[in-house]
Amino acid sequence: MNLNQLRYFVSVAESQSFTKAAINHYISQTAITQQIHALEESIGAKLFDRNSRPVSLTPAGKVFLKEAREILGRVEGALQKTRDASTGLEGEMRLGYTKGYEHSDLPKYLRSFHQEYPNVLISCYRLDTDQLATGLLAGEYDVIFTWDSTNLRKEDKIQLKVVEHVPLRVALYANHPLARKKELTRKDLKQESILFMSPSGTGDSFGDAYYIRLYQEAGYHPNILLRSNDMESILMMVAAEEGISIVPEYTHPWDVGTENVVFVPLSGEGETEEILIAWRKNDENPALKRFIQTLPEG
Repeated sequence: MNLNQLRYFVSVAESQSFTKAAINHYISQTAITQQIHALEESIGAKLFDRNSRPVSLTPAGKVFLKEAREILGRVEGALQKTRDASTGLEGEMRLGYTKGYEHSDLPKYLRSFHQEYPNVLISCYRLDTDQLATGLLAGEYDVIFTWDSTNLRKEDKIQLKVVEHVPLRVALYANHPLARKKELTRKDLKQESILFMSPSGTGDSFGDAYYIRLYQEAGYHPNILLRSNDMESILMMVAAEEGISIVPEYTHPWDVGTENVVFVPLSGEGETEEILIAWRKNDENPALKRFIQTLPEG
């Protein structure tokens, strides 16, 4: 068994045709048929039902297809890591993230990348979303994780990718009448005093307008006691029973001063915080490109 035989096998399985696979690999149909026969002999099992039209996999072939894909994927990964090592992938990547997002999966992403590319120094900066957007445009950061306060989608110089849609939670003090509910909607909060968690340091942004619109769609304008992008301060005020708030799921209920805080899921269309990663289209930092490829799609 060799890698070419695995590649030919996967190609035939995906195209359901020896002829198409031969064309894809620029070899004759006879050659690819011989290679598949040799593969079957080395395995000791028939992989294709050649009497069906189109060609189909046998039960053994279906099992082997999954394994073959994984083998080829691991080989390609190993080759890429070797190429990166030979070219000395190293340097620095400056990463900014919105306040509070350190409680998310971000540390896991950074740890995984560092383990694979230990010669790349990732410098991290915790800022509000306005500062992140301004710093990215000015070249101070290579990549930022943010919930959009400035409508970065309008910036031609910026490339965006959604990492995740984070569910929202209503933060209430423990003896609040709604604290025992299994879930809440914005309509349930009509009579409440709101400590408004803003993505922006200005308290009046593109991101703020989105959530105010959700209140309006629920039939009212919220009674906002305070606008702040300081999640820890908002939660301490909730714990002090000064009001309630809506915060992203990654907020930890055991943060300092929040022992008296209960988090209830917020249901309804659009009730998420969209986390974006953003970077400049003309940034040629090879570490940045590799890092972006490792991140999940939201």
